[in-house]
Amino acid sequence: MRTLDRLPKAHLHLHLEGAMRPATLAELAAERGEHPPDSTGFASFQDFGALYGAAARVVREGPRRNLLRLVREVVEDAAADGAVWVEPHLNPLTYEDDPDAALDLLDEVMDEGRRTGARLGVGFGVLVFARRNADPSEAVEAARLAARRAGGGVVGFGLAGDEARDAPEPFAEAFAVAREAGLILAPHAGEFAGPAGVRAALDVLGARRIAHGVRAVEDPVLLARLAAEGTVLDVCPTSNVALGVVASLSEHPLPLLLRQGVRCTLNADDPLLFGPGLLQEYETARTALALTDHQLAAVARTSLEASGAPRDTVEHAITRIDAWLDTP
Repeated sequence: MRTLDRLPKAHLHLHLEGAMRPATLAELAAERGEHPPDSTGFASFQDFGALYGAAARVVREGPRRNLLRLVREVVEDAAADGAVWVEPHLNPLTYEDDPDAALDLLDEVMDEGRRTGARLGVGFGVLVFARRNADPSEAVEAARLAARRAGGGVVGFGLAGDEARDAPEPFAEAFAVAREAGLILAPHAGEFAGPAGVRAALDVLGARRIAHGVRAVEDPVLLARLAAEGTVLDVCPTSNVALGVVASLSEHPLPLLLRQGVRCTLNADDPLLFGPGLLQEYETARTALALTDHQLAAVARTSLEASGAPRDTVEHAITRIDAWLDTP
């Protein structure tokens, strides 16, 4: 059997603080004289958000070296999982209110990611995201920050939070700024708001990639549109089950999405809270969802083609994917 750690892939839907190793969280919390939050103790999206915030504060309120350690470890974990490109989501304004200070932080993150990546053979880019539960003016400021580093390490712009509570229309201006800068537009949608959330991400925000998007399966017309337009869904099976978006892994719609011609990638979302990393999500797709090696290779190829990675990185990795398939 082909080993999935040798399948070149990109990791596109990964929140930086949510990718913290549990041991790192415990160590950083101990340095503050605190007990780490129970990263598995959530029963709703609101509980999940509170736990994410508690874990993130350990990094955000600590010295800068803690954040840079997190960046290094995220790249190291990507390399161990067979990724050749990683694109973590980050909002610099959750660390620094001043835009110039936030830009300096973003530069430090990108420098650390690229430095570690060069050592391990992993490319590194950042997807800057806005928060639905913050004032839309913050989203515009985040988009302007992202635009200032478009082509210089920032590859995309997203929107995270409870889509069922906060509609996308107030964030259209921010996405217009990001679109003008040539960034990949990849908001969260199709998780808690159903197909309507996916349509709004397409029509209001101009999304070309959607974080999650799995509830599009409830609308055959929308499914056909996604397939025809080549929209990519950055799918996170374990996250969907843990948050009740999907009842069980065996019922996850990823196989159906692929059969309908929708381009999908596999991702871990927040390994700190959900458990599996990128490699484990590929292994789950092979075992629990019965994806064939050819399907898994196609998913990996899509992850690279839809990423912000340089073209030579993508082309080299695709050659290696073909070689992986040629190996019994």
